[in-house]
Amino acid sequence: MLKWLSRIRLTSGGLPTTLFTLTALTLVALIVMALLDRRPRDLLRQVAVGLISGATGLLLAWLVSDVFMVFGVSLGWMVILTVGLGCLAAGFATMALMHNHGWKRALAALTILFTVLSAALRIDIIYGEYTTIGSIFSVPIYQELKESSPKQPVMSVADWQGLASRGETPPHPARGQAYTVRIVGSESSFHARPADVYLPPAALSPKPPALPVFVLLAGQPGSPDRLFTAAGIPSLMDSYAARHNGLAPIVVSPDQNGSSTHNSLCVDSPVYGNAEAYMSRDVPNWIREHLPVANQPSMWTIGGFSQGGTCSTQLGPRHPEIYGNILPADGELEPTQGKQEQMIRDYFSGDRSRFLAQVPTKAIAAKAPSKQTLFTAAGSQDPHSRQSMMTIAKAAKSAGMTVEVVVAQGSGHDWHTVRTAWSPGLEWLGERMGMGPMDRAIEDHPNITRLQLQ
Repeated sequence: MLKWLSRIRLTSGGLPTTLFTLTALTLVALIVMALLDRRPRDLLRQVAVGLISGATGLLLAWLVSDVFMVFGVSLGWMVILTVGLGCLAAGFATMALMHNHGWKRALAALTILFTVLSAALRIDIIYGEYTTIGSIFSVPIYQELKESSPKQPVMSVADWQGLASRGETPPHPARGQAYTVRIVGSESSFHARPADVYLPPAALSPKPPALPVFVLLAGQPGSPDRLFTAAGIPSLMDSYAARHNGLAPIVVSPDQNGSSTHNSLCVDSPVYGNAEAYMSRDVPNWIREHLPVANQPSMWTIGGFSQGGTCSTQLGPRHPEIYGNILPADGELEPTQGKQEQMIRDYFSGDRSRFLAQVPTKAIAAKAPSKQTLFTAAGSQDPHSRQSMMTIAKAAKSAGMTVEVVVAQGSGHDWHTVRTAWSPGLEWLGERMGMGPMDRAIEDHPNITRLQLQ
């Protein structure tokens, strides 16, 4: 039953098409019903209430999104308009419910239900957050990784490429495999949820090379499963591996928060535990012990979306001995949780200097000059993240980092930005890691604008 739920897609396919069609048909039926009943006054009332409801919903969504910034970021005009249209249709159907009886009232009630579900589903499609019904309920979708399954590396990526040029690579499957595994906080005592791991085809060979590793973090609220499904990690990496002789980064998505309701800020604190120690000691140690990965920082990348993107621009600069590359999307300018003074008091025991040390621009400056690389992205409809991205990118360039900045056109603070930007990001980093040349220039990827830093 649970696996079945995980196969029902929410962002494409038959379910959204069917729901949107039923919503449209029932709304049309209510209009036709009112016209056939020759009750123009009732129809005008329904239209008027619908318009008032729509305008009210539009206003409230805009206030919540862009004035009071309840969620910390703008919801984007596509979401705001969806809320307004949903309220318009629901208001219209509610008046039909009040003016009818019997089966006509039942039809109006059904229309209200369809309208609410359609609006919610449309918002989910805009964000790309929940890709299946199972993901709403955090249904596990990957098999458990047995610690004896992966092999230790026996060659370099260059050696593998040399074998590939002669058609002599060790046997390996056509596609990689995603797993779930618990990475224990043995040094940090941090209580993390299970992590997700993607092993590319080359890692599943009996003689794997020492592969690059991407440590990628979901936002908050979020989970490792959310990152793998919403960002499409397995399909993205499989596609890359198919073009590069089975080579692709090993991807590990650990849990940096401990719960969907926690925001650890990726720091060691008395609030939610030693998240930074977990990410800088326990996670890398587990990866090196259990997976066929390279040891050089130039082959290690830390990245993430939203709060996970912010974490990557904190942890990456603070730990250049581990992470040579940083891959944030829609991150913030600094760790944020409520009012700043209260956050400093709760998370940093009132020590402002400890907080400032976690601000990405400060962390970058503290380690300058730097040999790290930064591939950073934000959605075109997310001005707050774009501004933060440019500020951090300029600081990184000033510190000596190699920097690429891209904007994902047509998306906002959502997973569409991640999927759009990480495709060229993977190509760019993959070339630097020796897995093969880029198929095309960064700016030639769909819906990508490459920015130049002054």
